[in-house]
Amino acid sequence: MYQFGYKKMYIAGALQDAISGEKHQVVCPATEEVVAEIAWASRKDALKALDAAQKGFEYWSKLSLNERQQWMLTLRTAILEREEELRLSMMAEMGKTFESAWEDIEALVNGLEFYPNAMKQMHDEMIPDGDNTHTHQIVTSPVGVVVAYLAWNFPILNCGYKIGPALAAGCSLIIRPSELAPLSAYLLGEILESIHFPAGVINIISGPVQEVADVLTKSTITKMITMIGSTETAKRVIADSTTSIKRFSMELGGNAPFIVCKDADVDLAVELGIALKYNNCGQVCVAPNRFLIHKSIMDEFLEKFTAKAQSIRIGYGREEKPEMGPCINKKNRSRILKMIADDIANGAKLIYGGEIPTDKAKGSYLMPTILTNMTHEMRCFREEIFGPVASMMTFETEDEALKLANDTPFGLASYVFSRNESTIRYFSDELAFGEVQVNGVKYAINLPHIGIKQSGVGCDCSYLALDDYLNKRRITTAKV
Repeated sequence: MYQFGYKKMYIAGALQDAISGEKHQVVCPATEEVVAEIAWASRKDALKALDAAQKGFEYWSKLSLNERQQWMLTLRTAILEREEELRLSMMAEMGKTFESAWEDIEALVNGLEFYPNAMKQMHDEMIPDGDNTHTHQIVTSPVGVVVAYLAWNFPILNCGYKIGPALAAGCSLIIRPSELAPLSAYLLGEILESIHFPAGVINIISGPVQEVADVLTKSTITKMITMIGSTETAKRVIADSTTSIKRFSMELGGNAPFIVCKDADVDLAVELGIALKYNNCGQVCVAPNRFLIHKSIMDEFLEKFTAKAQSIRIGYGREEKPEMGPCINKKNRSRILKMIADDIANGAKLIYGGEIPTDKAKGSYLMPTILTNMTHEMRCFREEIFGPVASMMTFETEDEALKLANDTPFGLASYVFSRNESTIRYFSDELAFGEVQVNGVKYAINLPHIGIKQSGVGCDCSYLALDDYLNKRRITTAKV
């Protein structure tokens, strides 16, 4: 339905074939059709990108912030001019709905606008001298060449989270999009080339992890590694990076609790729970994994939640206007189905879904799924599902809910629904997650997105993200 032909990688300001001539097929998870081919990088291409990024950094870091801002706003305009094509490419490469693809575009264009202005608000800090014999100034400078490893679930949004702060800070980047969804990032390379963006400042390549990522991670040119992905992948990247001391900014896995207290607005909790859980086919790091519902309202919550889940339109394509697309591929769908089967074998109760839609034999579709009678030992409680499965447990006391919620090595997002101020304060203080969202949900480029524990280091979004891309130095001068 949607075809994009052959796309080249973007290195040193130019669209380029792989040195080896290798190509990689991009397969649509909804139709199982090849929708594009991309230039498939090797070690030589990675080395070429590193050299280009170093030269790009030497140029870009010397520009004034106003000059960098003008380039970033030019890029913003060019992206909006090709918005529809980018949205269609994300539909094709990962089955995302056309409507939800706007979230990706919005994150990128907002980041390009927000970060230069945020950078202008940063000022050199003066430290008082107790003896009044010296002045002490804290100044910042860009880290250098940044390598960005990006997940497939939000291909352009993930680019936006990295490009905005890196460019505003004065860094150059090498972006390696996931091989599962590289098409839209390669289109971004076309946009950069079309506006003659300064050479080497942004480079976009994808290729085998054992070749491309190995070179980029181990290079001493690389001064910072930022990524969005799994905790296990991050551990390997950190271990491989020790050829030199590098900086890290990583947003990793999540296992979000969704706590609905006895005095909660049940209709609100159901509405937001459905939206959070089944958006992007549940393939979202902040999607609620574990629904912890007070025992007294479980029947009401489950009935309303199930009714809404049953009404979700599953499909693909702009014309169909689906509300949920497929899993990224059959391998991931099989993993999720195995988790569901394991938990049912151990006593979980399947309320709805848990199978392939009868009218969707082609593609990697999976029905919205609801499990109850969960225990904390079950897989859909312990592991990040990254799929359209809501696992539900009941609780009777706030302490019990808190213990269940914190019973995970992850610490990204958490959600609480209650009308009681003391209950809200209790969970806000005690939940061990980088984000606690109460009676609502809000994500925006100016709001920090933080993972703690095994969910990451550093920060995406907000002015706080700039700190990851800036070195701080102290300049002390004796008074004459």
